[in-house]
Amino acid sequence: MRASTIGYLLFALLALAVPMLGIYPVLAMQLLCFAMFACAFNLLLGYSGMLSFGHAAYFGFAAYVTGWLVNAHHWDTVGAIVAGTAAAALLGLVIGAIAIRRQGIYFAMITLALGQLVYFVCLQAPFTGGENGIQGVHRGTLLGLLPLRSDIAMYYFVLAVFAAVFLFIRRIVHSPYGQVLKAIRENEPRAISLGYEVNRYKLMAFVLSTAIAGLAGSLKALTLGLASLTDVLQSTSGEVILMTLLGGTGTFFGPVLGAFTVVGLQNLLADRVGAWVNVIIGAIFVVCVIGFRRGFVGELQAWQKRRRARQG
Repeated sequence: MRASTIGYLLFALLALAVPMLGIYPVLAMQLLCFAMFACAFNLLLGYSGMLSFGHAAYFGFAAYVTGWLVNAHHWDTVGAIVAGTAAAALLGLVIGAIAIRRQGIYFAMITLALGQLVYFVCLQAPFTGGENGIQGVHRGTLLGLLPLRSDIAMYYFVLAVFAAVFLFIRRIVHSPYGQVLKAIRENEPRAISLGYEVNRYKLMAFVLSTAIAGLAGSLKALTLGLASLTDVLQSTSGEVILMTLLGGTGTFFGPVLGAFTVVGLQNLLADRVGAWVNVIIGAIFVVCVIGFRRGFVGELQAWQKRRRARQG
């Protein structure tokens, strides 16, 4: 059995046993939501080669839409999550159609500018609650059958969605469409010369990434009962970039490990060192960039390849 398969099985068993291990379920749900967010960003950066500086816009906007529909219009949980995800995908379609016409730093700057525009819309729009955000978002029930008020029930729901998203991303990457994305990432002019409509592939990847980021934001709003301006801040976009780079871009489990590391350190050190937690995380990032340029999982995979080459 391959080492990666064993690792996935161990992670699955650990995730299923979280409530029995005494781990706070809300923290575990927060970890899974941000891991899903990082996986969405990795689909864009790691497999498509597009660096977005405004990905928090989709994460936070979906959280606002879901919270507003649940609290103000009493939508059911699944319907509100689907609506939040669709809103993020639609927003990604509009922004992506503008941004993909440029490459490199110009693409990144366009996403940054439009992400800031979404932040100011969320700040001023009447349905978002301004600086107070939307508080007390109700979890409701799953399809009218399973109440999600319990942290345990909500945790397993979030875990099931995370597993489905993780498998979905793997399927995308291993599909012919995913191979075209990798070709565009490695050499876009060559992909164009082979007859591929590069902008169409890139736009589809952008929309898929924003939809998954929106799904993570919707679940986060239900988990914590809150949609706030923090979700659409530029610093949140920076955090998801950090998570992806720490774990390893272009790897499946890297963003998950990176999200667990960043969010775990924030929760562990916040009460002990206060605002210095950002300095500590920044120092860890610098060390990892110098010593582990491929990220945690990327370096591990590179080491395994070198070992197999020596053995061969």
